Amino acid sequence: MATSSSNDSGSNGSGPNGNESVLLGTATVRAPGVCGELAQGIIDGNHFLVTCPVDFYSRVKVDIYSGGHGIEVPENCEKTGAAVRRTLLQLKNAKVRAKLTINNPIPRGKGMASSSADLTAAIAATGLALGHELTSEQIANIALSIEPTDGIMIPGVALFDHRAGTIHESLGPPPPMEIVALDLGGTVDTVQFNMVDRFQRWKAVNEQTTEALRLLRKGIAEQDPVLVGQGASISAEASQIVLSKPRIGEVKEFAESVGAVGINVGHSGTIMGVLLDARERRGASTFHKAKEAFPDANEVYHFRLMGGGVQQVKT
Repeated sequence: MATSSSNDSGSNGSGPNGNESVLLGTATVRAPGVCGELAQGIIDGNHFLVTCPVDFYSRVKVDIYSGGHGIEVPENCEKTGAAVRRTLLQLKNAKVRAKLTINNPIPRGKGMASSSADLTAAIAATGLALGHELTSEQIANIALSIEPTDGIMIPGVALFDHRAGTIHESLGPPPPMEIVALDLGGTVDTVQFNMVDRFQRWKAVNEQTTEALRLLRKGIAEQDPVLVGQGASISAEASQIVLSKPRIGEVKEFAESVGAVGINVGHSGTIMGVLLDARERRGASTFHKAKEAFPDANEVYHFRLMGGGVQQVKT
């Protein structure tokens, strides 16, 4: 992958003016992507989403060097580089160089938090490389200073204000659930999408999204996939007023035909999920049935619902 470097720093060896460059620290962190959200809406005048983290990860390695300053990043990852720069400033280590290595298979523009996973992993790895374990609040604040961000840095399933960070709450560990996710085409530029004020549209479906959140809170507290599926389905239907999914009816019919507990969507993306009770062990068979039922799908995935949070990878 080609790289671009801000300022005049090389990747190792000598720093600017021939000064010896020393590796000060290194850390590799992975952060999960998502299959859309379990819910999204307005609560107490603030935007909120309920995260849907899955076992699909961005992995970011950050090497910190002395002997100069600047951020070396892979091509088209400038926002991640900006997040590292702000992390260094916050940690009062601006006079060092950072080199990022990013391995991220999560597709962009689908509502799967590809960019959020990069930012989250990079911010956490920068802190760890310098001996600081940043809190989920610190990671979220830095990420939100770059762009609207999914709450994947919060452990468990989280309630999060993805625009301003005013809401930051772990609802608890995920119930035993699998997700067969359908990419039926199309992309959404999340940053552009969030620049448009859709507050009134969300307000119009406030009754539905409030009920969805109630069911999700109860379902997560009781570890009940059925309640989670009901809440997610209500929010998915309500979100049609905000971002229409033309084939949501087909997905809902398929979910009912395989005994799923519900569906969910990327409220600002195109991905749609068929939610399953993992204790029934229908994930693999449903995955194969989905590939048959949607032969025109760009991609069909089989995920497990995970807890959020970053994980340091030992190398």
